[in-house]
Amino acid sequence: MAVEKVNSSSSLAEVVDRILDKGVVVDAWVRVSLVGIELLSVEARIVIASVDTYLKYAEAVGLTAQAAVPAA
Repeated sequence: MAVEKVNSSSSLAEVVDRILDKGVVVDAWVRVSLVGIELLSVEARIVIASVDTYLKYAEAVGLTAQAAVPAA
């Protein structure tokens, strides 16, 4: 994946459009322990993308089958 450098300034709308078009994933994992006892464990995955972008990439990794099943 190549990094593009643009010399002209970008407006906020262009930045938001690019983020929604390409998508951003933030994956964090935190564990707090004291003397070998786990006190707190936090896992978070944040995805910012348009619905079209999410579905395109989710289908590639097989996540759309889970979303299509109705809850009982």
